[in-house]
Amino acid sequence: MRLGGPVNGTWADATAWTTAVQQQGYRAAYCPIDESASSATITAFAMAAAAADIVIAEVGAWSNPMASDDVVRRKALAFCQERLALADAIGAACCVNIAGSRGAVWDGPDALNYADDTFALIVDSVRLIIDAVKPKRTCYSLETMPWMLPDSIESYVALVKAIDRPQMGVHLDPINMMNSVERFYRHREFVEACVTQLGSRITSVHIKDITIGRPFVVALQESAPGLGMLDYGSILRSLNRLAPDTPIMLEHLETAAEYDAAAAYVRRIAVEVGVGV
Repeated sequence: MRLGGPVNGTWADATAWTTAVQQQGYRAAYCPIDESASSATITAFAMAAAAADIVIAEVGAWSNPMASDDVVRRKALAFCQERLALADAIGAACCVNIAGSRGAVWDGPDALNYADDTFALIVDSVRLIIDAVKPKRTCYSLETMPWMLPDSIESYVALVKAIDRPQMGVHLDPINMMNSVERFYRHREFVEACVTQLGSRITSVHIKDITIGRPFVVALQESAPGLGMLDYGSILRSLNRLAPDTPIMLEHLETAAEYDAAAAYVRRIAVEVGVGV
């Protein structure tokens, strides 16, 4: 596994970026440039990452290919295609987006996210993105989510089979799928099952933590690794069965100090259970 996280700043050149990543102790990083970069710039960052032994984990394509507004949907599909092309050019492990929401909030819950025709719409949108680009060294992937497909191992397996493209990868965020009390308390078995059933296609992983509250209505709250209630030793042992260069990426924290603390916790637990990050 390769631990990574955001490295904020502006870079005079690709070497300045790789230096900043290494100063954080990361061996993986989010893509530092966007699709407006020139071919020469993309090549320079790809070469610098390879020389510094840094895996570019993912290119985010955050948008809503499931939007009910056709103009918004077409723009999202085009954006995903541009970002997938960037991921392929720079050699990122994947281009990642959510499947999208059919509601008013692009990444939010909605009853239509589970309508009978939604599965087919996801399949069609992913095929449109992959077939337009035909990436040769990266994959398009959907981040697992709590209130839209794919929200379980079973729904992801079904989507991969239906999409039927070798360039379809799996982006695993096990915390996003902690959408029930049973799954929360059985998270060790759940993460292990994710690795067993999806592992050959997993391209990148988001790592977080989670707590459960005392309100009578179930409340599950995301937190930084080490500030929640998950057995991170068990999680890291399971993730360690993935391909050796699989990125495990920190996210959603507010400050550099919070990222430093989360990274230190993950590294400490990794040493305790004998896995490398």
